[in-house]
Amino acid sequence: MKSLKKIYLRFYKQYHKLRFYMKINWVKTLYFNFKKFPFSIAKKLPVFFYGKVKFQDIGGEVVIDAPIKRGMVGFGQPYEKMTVHKGTAEIAISGKLLFKGHVQFGKDYFLFVKEGAVAQFGHMASMATGGKVICTHKVTLGDYARIGSESQIIDTNFHPMIDTVTGEKFPMTASIRLGDYNYIGNRVSIMLGTTTPDYCTVASNTLCNKDYSEYGNNVLIGGIPAKLLRENTSRDWEYEKELLNKWLIV
Repeated sequence: MKSLKKIYLRFYKQYHKLRFYMKINWVKTLYFNFKKFPFSIAKKLPVFFYGKVKFQDIGGEVVIDAPIKRGMVGFGQPYEKMTVHKGTAEIAISGKLLFKGHVQFGKDYFLFVKEGAVAQFGHMASMATGGKVICTHKVTLGDYARIGSESQIIDTNFHPMIDTVTGEKFPMTASIRLGDYNYIGNRVSIMLGTTTPDYCTVASNTLCNKDYSEYGNNVLIGGIPAKLLRENTSRDWEYEKELLNKWLIV
């Protein structure tokens, strides 16, 4: 009985990987890898694109600071419940995009890295379907910083703002850093100046706009703007890591 179960699990895992490979956009995948990496890296195809995607600009620098594996970075990777792409995925990389390991983007993402800016994604960081990253200065996601669908990370106000009484000019940009083992719910806005501690959970429909490190690790924050909701709270990462490594590493 145990041997049959092992055979079934092995077969299902191979079938699961085959489903990933069947959805790869090979034209975009080959073009991007051989455009952005030396041949010794490009031939291993470390970046996969799934579904339709528009390359608005890929003139910036793309670096993988980790052992090179095939498909370790998945743009549009089908790891969520929904199965249909709307076809709105788009990337614009003029600055530096740094991957520290395996990273997943869900369907219909938007990634913008301005010239001179740096966007860094830790090992097993992810941005779920409908996610948006706009980096004009610096955005850093720690290891296992996993972000829910329709969330956005924006490190700029886009337009200059002033205090109409004092004439003080407010900063237009400020760094964003999400700690290791962060779980960000869906439809969360992470704005300039946000810093979260390790093992932080952010409730859905939250606005983050400051440094939350003072709350310490293992906290739940939420609200508009976010505030401390509960201490001694964390996603069960030991359990989650086993599943993520098993099913999301292609």
